Amino acid sequence: MRVLSPGSRVRRIGSEGFSSRLWTRDLRLLPVSRLLVTLLLCTSCGYHTAGHAVQLPETVKTIAVPPFKNETPTYRIEQMLTASVAREFTIRTHYRIVSNPGDEADATLAGTVLSTTASPLAYDTSSGRAASVLVVVSMKVALSDRNGKVLYQNPAYLFREQYEVSQDLQSFFEEDSPALRRLSQDFARTLVSNILEGF
Repeated sequence: MRVLSPGSRVRRIGSEGFSSRLWTRDLRLLPVSRLLVTLLLCTSCGYHTAGHAVQLPETVKTIAVPPFKNETPTYRIEQMLTASVAREFTIRTHYRIVSNPGDEADATLAGTVLSTTASPLAYDTSSGRAASVLVVVSMKVALSDRNGKVLYQNPAYLFREQYEVSQDLQSFFEEDSPALRRLSQDFARTLVSNILEGF
C-alpha cells in the first residue's frame, strides 16, 4: 500500500481512458474522526467468505439434513429444496453434511414446506401468458444440536422471488422445471446465509 504525504496529489484513471484529478487536503486539518473513517474506508474490504468469518458453535462439526416434509400439493418440491440446502452447506462451509440424523450428527436441520404460490406479475401482450411471476414459499425450519437445544429456528420462514417464465404458469412447479431448480438454489443460499449469520 502506498502512503501519501500530506498535500500530495493523486491521479486516478477511470475506465476507457477517462482521467480525473483528486486533490488531497492537508491531513493535519482533518478532524481525527474523519481521518479514522477515511482510513477505514481505504483499507477495509467489503467481501467475506460465508461460513468462515461466522460459524456455528465449535461443537458442531457434522450437520444432518434429512428430507424436508411437504404439506403442499407441489410434487417433490421438498426433495429439491433439501438437496439444494445440503449442497449449499457443502459448498460454503467446512461442515460435514449427512442425510440421516444419528449418533454422528452434531446438529440436525429439520424443515417443512408449508405452502407454495406463484402469482403472475406481468403478462406477454402477444400471447397473453404470464411473463413474470412472484413465487412465495412458506416453511418452518429448525436447527437443533444433539441434545435438542435449538441453535436456529424460524417457524414462519417466507422466501419471495420474482422469476421470468417462458412457458405456462402452471408448469412452474413441475419437478423438471428450470425455474423450480433456480428457486431451490436461491432458497438454499438465503437459508444457509440466515443460519450462518445468526451467530
